Amino acid sequence: MLGICEFNDMKKLTRFCALIATALAVSVTSCVAADTVLFEQNFEASSAGPVSKEFLPLAGDFAVVVENGAHWLELPGTPLDTFGALFGPSSAEPGSLEGKFFGTKTGRKYPTFGLSLRGAGGYRLMVSPGKGQLEIYKGDEPLVGVPFAWTSGEWVVLKLSVVKGKSSGWIVEGRAWAQGAQAPAEPMVRFEVPTEISAGRAAVWASPFSGTPIRFDDLKWVSH
Repeated sequence: MLGICEFNDMKKLTRFCALIATALAVSVTSCVAADTVLFEQNFEASSAGPVSKEFLPLAGDFAVVVENGAHWLELPGTPLDTFGALFGPSSAEPGSLEGKFFGTKTGRKYPTFGLSLRGAGGYRLMVSPGKGQLEIYKGDEPLVGVPFAWTSGEWVVLKLSVVKGKSSGWIVEGRAWAQGAQAPAEPMVRFEVPTEISAGRAAVWASPFSGTPIRFDDLKWVSH
């Protein structure tokens, strides 16, 4: 009798474990499915020439360039100023924006570039090679930075996340890595915002201080 009871209990335990595993799998799948792509553009279907109407240049002659079968968005090397282009919907949802960037230095002159969420005056993740830093900005104001080694003439991927804080407010996080390398598991730079953040569109930013063009590609904005 004892052996039969143990056998039945084992069958019940097996069924219970299977149910738990199924529930966990459904839960994980639901979390992944909850992410919504708000904007995605790799320019492969875009013809060379002026940028499409899905972008709103705030300044600068942004245009699509096609070279040897590759397509990207490009900002010319002149004039030497700071330029940006908005894209996507206005959103107040937690989310992440990713894109890749290419620039070159000229002597001791370096470009700066990055991306932002929550509008033209929102939070930016910027690569500042002249400072040797990866920085978070609020509009044009730098907030926090960490050391970052940028390589001229190579694509670098940036990822900016704006997520809810544990109790209140928001957390702005940034990562950067060379194209083809593993993305950092943890944020490299982080800034806590104790207040609410207004809704806004995404954007790319660049300052061609080296006098050479800056390229942008593989933009993807996802809400969580």
